[in-house]
Amino acid sequence: MTRLNMSKSMAKGKGKSDSEQRPIVTEVNPMSPISEAYRTLRTNLQYAEIDRALQLLMVTSASPKEGKSTTIMNLAVTYSQSDLKVILIDADLRKPTAHYTLQLSNRAGLSQVLSGQARLDDAIQKSRIKGLDVLTSGPTPPNPSELLGSARMDAMLEQLRGQYDMVLIDTPPVLAVSDAQIVATRCDGVLLVVNARTGKRQHVVKARNALQFVQARIVGVALNQTSQSEAGPYYEYAEG
Repeated sequence: MTRLNMSKSMAKGKGKSDSEQRPIVTEVNPMSPISEAYRTLRTNLQYAEIDRALQLLMVTSASPKEGKSTTIMNLAVTYSQSDLKVILIDADLRKPTAHYTLQLSNRAGLSQVLSGQARLDDAIQKSRIKGLDVLTSGPTPPNPSELLGSARMDAMLEQLRGQYDMVLIDTPPVLAVSDAQIVATRCDGVLLVVNARTGKRQHVVKARNALQFVQARIVGVALNQTSQSEAGPYYEYAEG
């Protein structure tokens, strides 16, 4: 399992206004120590288990505001910077952020693809970042869990496997709703983001147990909001 310590300036849960104001650090300052830490995370994930490909990666957290959406956005940029064809799916159908951060339209997105109101190819948008496409959440549906657990979701992910080198999926927090557990069963691995300052150990353990209950493959933990002294080296690799 890969663990990454991120300093307090690296990843932060945020709402709409923060998403619009806060730049993506790996895009605007790719040579910074923060960006290097995200590249380290990418590398650790790539080599987490060499016998099994990690093409569909879900990023989630135990609770809200732990930095999962910031983490997946920067991770998506680092994958695209390594000349991979990447798509970011905003499967947080309840509190989406990707369209705010990347300043994209959200008129058509995942919810409409899964409900049969839009074609996948029409809903996918190119971002301003070379090599990174985005499937935004789309309008909030009345039945997010049912859509994410549908046969259309399975078919869509299978299609995207054939079109992209890396598929990154942002979901709601594990303990908030069942959406993350549903999506996790369809992915090659799950990255759990933990806020070192506000995250509670019991919540992290409960989230881990919930993911393990559905036999999700947890491939790493990204620990953010640590102090620089606590962060030390940018990553720690541990078996288990």
